[in-house]
Amino acid sequence: MRSTYFAATAVRGMAVATLLVALTACLSHPEPLIDTQGVNMAQYEHDLEYCMGYGDQVRIEKGVAKGAAAGGAVGAATGAVFGDAGSGAAVGTISGGARSAQLGEREKSRVIKNCMRYRGYRVLN
Repeated sequence: MRSTYFAATAVRGMAVATLLVALTACLSHPEPLIDTQGVNMAQYEHDLEYCMGYGDQVRIEKGVAKGAAAGGAVGAATGAVFGDAGSGAAVGTISGGARSAQLGEREKSRVIKNCMRYRGYRVLN
């Protein structure tokens, strides 16, 4: 009975982690804010699309999986100390996955902005 409860808790934790990752991806804004004075906007759009291709090479899902696994392990260990390893693992999985998603989105944004800078744009953010 107790193992069924822990399994259900872990499944709910993974569902919430997946939702958080999707939400983070939707809320992130990797496009750079640039000074448009003197900028050919057609060329800008072309360059932005090219640079976003580099940003897409940042594999966020691998980092999320690793973060969730590490968070789950730490959470389970912490939870075991307090008598509830399953809940600790679920919380650790969620927080580890969400944090890794956030870091991945930040890296993706940094890649795109650096690419645009190297192309001569004045990136303001």
